[in-house]
Amino acid sequence: MFEKMDEAGHDGRYLLINHLNIEVPMIAAVNGPALIHAELALLCDIVLASDTTEFQDAPHFPMGLVLGDGVHVVWPLILGPNRGRYFLLTGQKLSANEALQLGVVSEVMSRDILLPRAWELARDICRRPSLARRYARVAMTQVLKQAMLDELGYGIALESLGMMAGVTFRKD
Repeated sequence: MFEKMDEAGHDGRYLLINHLNIEVPMIAAVNGPALIHAELALLCDIVLASDTTEFQDAPHFPMGLVLGDGVHVVWPLILGPNRGRYFLLTGQKLSANEALQLGVVSEVMSRDILLPRAWELARDICRRPSLARRYARVAMTQVLKQAMLDELGYGIALESLGMMAGVTFRKD
């Protein structure tokens, strides 16, 4: 059991850190519900959403799990500390338009133009010099990397401790 939890924690840390180590600007095109680990899309530099998109952190606190595998870092950074904690502790679901108003996404559009818009932005970014692209991403992710390095390991340990305690939660 401990080995499986250690492996999951290891993989989770490396997934998020490696995501931030990618040295080219990243575009997320979210087309529909992002209810589990939406922070992966939010760690991209440009986040586009279809008008059917919803964001939520469904599997953690609403289901009795500790918020410790990166969501506790990303959502408060993006929404602000108070709004981020509210989002995580209440299981709030954000519509695409609410996400736009709160700065979670940059653009909302219909599904049929989502990918063409993402490709349009990607082509525009690719017209820039390679060093500009690379170092722009490096500079923009430094704060996120530092926050992850400072908080992620501790959060994963707390989440694992909560799981080992066998805490279950029933929504009545």
